[in-house]
Amino acid sequence: MKKILFSILMLICICSSSNIAAQDNQSDPRSQTVMTLSSNLWKWMADKNTDKLENLFHENAMFVHMGGAWGKKQEVGIIGGGMIHYKHAEIKDSSVRFADNTAVVLTDMNLLAVVGGNEVTNHFMVTEVYVQINNEWKLISLSFTKLSR
Repeated sequence: MKKILFSILMLICICSSSNIAAQDNQSDPRSQTVMTLSSNLWKWMADKNTDKLENLFHENAMFVHMGGAWGKKQEVGIIGGGMIHYKHAEIKDSSVRFADNTAVVLTDMNLLAVVGGNEVTNHFMVTEVYVQINNEWKLISLSFTKLSR
């Protein structure tokens, strides 16, 4: 009985502490700014809006896909040229965490894309890393991790 009570108490403490951490993060004024940028990122990629993307991407940004990794120039060229068309990101869950001037957004999504002329849907956990430079957030890394359902 003591073990059960102890286990329940520990579970309540763990849930409470994670809830408090989530509430603290949501109250961070940077959270809304970064989450809006993340939402805009997927819209701009779907729209192939390379002007907005070029402004958002840091000069040294890296992009990690299932087929390889490359920099800003290549990513913008691939999107603008239609070699990958991110048609629709169905967001299941998204969160942001901060470390100094760095924000990490984790997004669980189903991504509908056209790759090499073929329409595909993949379930990804996408990691977006933003760095704040002169009060402006820039995407420094975007990585796709394929998840199995």
